[in-house]
Amino acid sequence: MAIDIVSVGGYVPPDVVGNETIGNWAHVSEDWIESRTGIKERRYAPDDMATSDMAMNAARPLVADPAVKENVGVVVLATATPDQPQPATASFVQDGLGLRAVPAFDINAVCSGFLYSLTVAEAMMATRCDAKYGLVVGADKFSSIMDRDDPRTVSLFGDGAGAVLLGHVPDAYGIQGAALLADGGAAGLVRVEGGGTRHPLDSDSLDAGEQLFRMEGRAVRDWGLQFVPKVVQDALSQAGWSAAEVDRVILHQGNTRLVEALAEALGISDDKVALTAPEFGNTAAASIPLTLFEEHNRRPLRRGERVLLASVGGGMTAAALAMTWY
Repeated sequence: MAIDIVSVGGYVPPDVVGNETIGNWAHVSEDWIESRTGIKERRYAPDDMATSDMAMNAARPLVADPAVKENVGVVVLATATPDQPQPATASFVQDGLGLRAVPAFDINAVCSGFLYSLTVAEAMMATRCDAKYGLVVGADKFSSIMDRDDPRTVSLFGDGAGAVLLGHVPDAYGIQGAALLADGGAAGLVRVEGGGTRHPLDSDSLDAGEQLFRMEGRAVRDWGLQFVPKVVQDALSQAGWSAAEVDRVILHQGNTRLVEALAEALGISDDKVALTAPEFGNTAAASIPLTLFEEHNRRPLRRGERVLLASVGGGMTAAALAMTWY
């Protein structure tokens, strides 16, 4: 049997941070933010809420049924803002949800992390993991690494989590194509330089802000417009579809303008493309599952719909996945 998403969940913190607040921090106008990004607001988690807490809030409804919980055979968590350097944040999620002792690990492909994780979990369930269900979560707390003086980044990012439960479905449905790539030569475009073994944090690096997130936005956009179409074409080719045959598209919500540019580059009409960037901003690894959750609530996906998921992220990374919804 094929593997498909059988249920989806999402969570955003209650605290709304609007453009007026961001503008005051970064010394830019609300109009400057909205005209360049299309983002109107985003959510920030409180200081005492960890990435794993948001992940569990998104995933908990998916494993509430004891018959599901006892049959989850793998947990994969996508995040670039883990609870702590080690162990994996997935371990805290596994324990907090009361799941049994099964593989649980993190993947960091920044904003492409969820699709990387989904592809890995699907492969494990199909070949090496005797599991009825798999849990894949994307969660990030980028508010914890924002430079509030930098309008190029603080205007974009918010916090959140999204989760999906994978299960077995008839062969005519499910994940039918997946493509991943990374370009380490462009790794400097998205980065947190301090805190690892290359640049351990000390008083000088903290004063220099090396613990904070940096991004070269225009270069990231250009990279994405070059490489996302490549992975999309690969995934669609595996599925045997053309772009015109796709019914629904979930793109990484880097910002509204990026979503619009990617849709145009892919030749996909706006009415097929889900959009949550205006209200949630860029939630990084949570972006795609959270948008899928919101889109499914807004206009439920129907059995047989052809769905395309695609992302661009730090690394630089790109990913695409084609599935027929069951």
